[in-house]
Amino acid sequence: MKDMAWFAEMEARIPQGEVRTRFAPSPTGYMHVGNLRTALYTYLIARHYGGKFLLRIEDTDQGRLVEGAVDVIYRTMAECHLEHDEGPDVGGPVGPYVQTERRPLYKEYAELLIRKGHAYRCFCEKTESEEDAGNFDRGDDPCRGMSAEESERRAAAGEPYVIRQRIPHEGTTTFHDESFGDITVDNSTLDDQVLIKRDGLPTYNFANVVDDHLMGITHVVRGSEYLSSAPKYNLLYEGFGWPIPKYVHCSPVMRDQHNKMSKRHGDPSYEDLIAQGFLTDAVLNYVALLGWSPRGEQEIFSLDELKEAFELSGISKSPAIFDIEKLRYFNSAYIRAMSPEAFAKVAEPYIRQAVKNPAYDAAAIASLLQQRTEVLTEIPEKLDFFDELPAYGTELFVHKKSKSDEQSSREMLEKVIPLFEALPAWDDESILNVMVKLAEELGVKNAKVMWPVRIAAAGKAVTPGGAVEICRILGREETLRRLRIGLEKLK
Repeated sequence: MKDMAWFAEMEARIPQGEVRTRFAPSPTGYMHVGNLRTALYTYLIARHYGGKFLLRIEDTDQGRLVEGAVDVIYRTMAECHLEHDEGPDVGGPVGPYVQTERRPLYKEYAELLIRKGHAYRCFCEKTESEEDAGNFDRGDDPCRGMSAEESERRAAAGEPYVIRQRIPHEGTTTFHDESFGDITVDNSTLDDQVLIKRDGLPTYNFANVVDDHLMGITHVVRGSEYLSSAPKYNLLYEGFGWPIPKYVHCSPVMRDQHNKMSKRHGDPSYEDLIAQGFLTDAVLNYVALLGWSPRGEQEIFSLDELKEAFELSGISKSPAIFDIEKLRYFNSAYIRAMSPEAFAKVAEPYIRQAVKNPAYDAAAIASLLQQRTEVLTEIPEKLDFFDELPAYGTELFVHKKSKSDEQSSREMLEKVIPLFEALPAWDDESILNVMVKLAEELGVKNAKVMWPVRIAAAGKAVTPGGAVEICRILGREETLRRLRIGLEKLK
């Protein structure tokens, strides 16, 4: 074991005098919504209080690692604008920031805890699952009362062992959570959890306490499922003589009143939501409100506004239900608020799924969609008439509100076609004026002229944009070709 000077040097490295939070995911695949919320809350706490936000990769559970998962973490963090101040890729004063690269540290701190009387070596044969959980039925572990000399002798002889936390038999442990308040448990209900496994790797419960202390973490954000482990964390901090960080336990994100969200049950990850046509900023805004309430009535927040508004007192103890329809509402609000140029950029890949003809301007089509789109994946189905006029029946020309029927529609097309042919310019103003003027001359409402023009141009009852915009984008020749086809159907 290292001498005390080494431990003093480790203490001297710890940054002081600032709020420090960490997002510490396990690279086990996708980024689920609860994970993203944890990342967001830890980021917002750091930024709200002018502190540092760290990324740490917790990869000690080697059996659950998924290839490429670390890349998913980096990519998601970058897309969500959650820039970390310290981490595996950017370095920092308390690295390394990957747990397996910190492996030698944990054994040293476990040995220190043995020296302080708060841990012991256990040489008993247990299954791997028991070692991981430490929750098997037993009385006192036979090794708990072993003398230090005997323990040292057997370890030196090469006997395999785990290192267990020595939980007091008597008394209680009280910890404070920012949302749940003070919680007290009887020590007799806690077990001597494993800190270091037989393979020398730490358990999650030990590694994250050691790392949080050595990285100077002041606020620990995690799911409320870890509330039951918090007393043991407290006892570890106390055993080392370390200050205890502020605990922020977040209640689960639920799919309904009774079930937590789960990839197994088809609930979407962050990547799934983006693939379903949601905007990153809308997802972040909505996720922020899953378990946190701002002061006042504001719902739509930019990330900068969230940094300003986010306070620990707003975090709720109640589970939050993930409502995809509410997310659609947020997404549509974000789409409507975008600049036309920004919307055209994100919409273009979806527009081009349906509109292959490069003669049709994607930005012009996007302008039809922006106020009528909730999620981007709706876009292609709205545009299938541009490349090719769909087959349609003349019943589409019948419309009570515009007082259109097949006969009136035929009459309108007969009059509009020559007027369109004679237009000196093909733009919105010219197209609109000629139809409005015709309606005035005939003594009918504008819709009676425009309805059959739009139906003939698009071959659909529901379209993004009206007759004017669709004709302008199609161009004069294609518009006239389609109006003549419509007229032939009506004859």
